[in-house]
Amino acid sequence: MRRVVVTRTNAGDSNAAILDSFGGTNVSVQVDVVSGSPTWTVQQTLNDVNDSEITPVWYAHPDTNMVSQTVGRQSNYGFVPMAAKLVVTGTGVVRMILLQAGAPGDR
Repeated sequence: MRRVVVTRTNAGDSNAAILDSFGGTNVSVQVDVVSGSPTWTVQQTLNDVNDSEITPVWYAHPDTNMVSQTVGRQSNYGFVPMAAKLVVTGTGVVRMILLQAGAPGDR
């Protein structure tokens, strides 16, 4: 099982949380508002964020409970994106935790 945590303080985009394309397809997402009153959105891309010749195109999470929120939420992905990030407006601290199952067949 792989756990990735990103935190964003105040307005802007967090660093990209890169997921394992060879890992399992079960990816849980939890966003916690640690302090303040920010509004946040989870975005993802299938573009390679490590390729300097590509400008990643980011899309809002398909679950509307992960878009323009002001409180903590949980969701998941029905697919494994290359990367996910937080987009925050307002002031405060927001943390996103991604928990990805191991490679298929791992137990």
